[in-house]
Amino acid sequence: MAISPFLAAMNQICDEKGLAPDLVLETVEAALAAAYRKDYGHPDQIIKVKLNPENEDMKFSEVFEVVEKVENEHREITLKDAKKIKKGIKVGETIEKELTPAKEFGRIAAQTAKQVIVQRLKEAEKTILYDEYKEKEGQILTGVVQQIEGKNILVNLGKLNGIMFSTDQIPYENYHIGQRLKVYAMKVEDTPKGPNILLSRAHPNFIPALFAQEVPEIAQGTVKVMATTREPGSRTKMAVIATQEGVDPVGSCVGQRGTRVSTVLAEISDEKIDIVLWNAEPEKYIQNALSPAKIEKVKLFPKKKDAKVSTTEDQLSLAIGKNGQNVRLASKLTGWTLDIIKEGKPTNKKEEAQEKKEEPAKKETKKTKKSK
Repeated sequence: MAISPFLAAMNQICDEKGLAPDLVLETVEAALAAAYRKDYGHPDQIIKVKLNPENEDMKFSEVFEVVEKVENEHREITLKDAKKIKKGIKVGETIEKELTPAKEFGRIAAQTAKQVIVQRLKEAEKTILYDEYKEKEGQILTGVVQQIEGKNILVNLGKLNGIMFSTDQIPYENYHIGQRLKVYAMKVEDTPKGPNILLSRAHPNFIPALFAQEVPEIAQGTVKVMATTREPGSRTKMAVIATQEGVDPVGSCVGQRGTRVSTVLAEISDEKIDIVLWNAEPEKYIQNALSPAKIEKVKLFPKKKDAKVSTTEDQLSLAIGKNGQNVRLASKLTGWTLDIIKEGKPTNKKEEAQEKKEEPAKKETKKTKKSK
């Protein structure tokens, strides 16, 4: 059976725009209603069109609200007159009255119909694109550098462009038109001009999202990223934990012979990544966070959330890191203020007083044991 020209055109629009057939048909019906109202009706009328795309048969009707007293004859009808059309109708309900079909419209009406179709399809396309990319918020997208506007980068994501501002770029990273990039969909905004996608390569979540693509255990939920802190282009610390016994979370992220972590590192140039084991006990978590340095002892001061970290002389500079970076990132990762000291270094009187305030419960426990 041959397909009607109208149905063929409608299917073409659906394929090109990625729209549902029902939505396109509804748009055409709204356009025909606007054209009918322009040539044969009144601006206040509510016209409804039912179109059969198979045979292009059109049915026109006028919609009225049933009221006690008519104030607008083009939109309202009395209960008495409404019952002549449909029995059992009540006040407040709506009723349709069939109109004489029209298949020919004037130039102005045709122009009106065209404007309605174009506008409705544009709005529908924007809504579909927004919904599609809103679901991808917080994920890694692959795009091509389309344009460079000053320090801002426009990235073609396929169906639309996203923007990456200078503050969301990795420092000292160079971009060129046509370059393929992995970017983090930071935020998707709905604007009158269509969806606006804010992209980033400097966002802290960019690194865990990259690992999620390379590590099946993260995608499956057997390995969970608990915290991430980052100085883009320089260093990242990421804390992970296993949700299933027998799974090595750090090893899963590193991969056999470092294959998984090397794939992530290849995407972010010279940036270093420390993958550490998350722990519910602050002392152990702090020790892990200061990796690769080896820590001797951690003393906590919970009231101020400070921690005194002791390490040997040969590990001191490693614990602190270049320009204090290692201890700074570890502090952000754990949420504790860390003070790195050499093992055996005497504390000052102020610190001793603080330790005594933090330990009254321990002293009371010792006294209780002696009394027993």
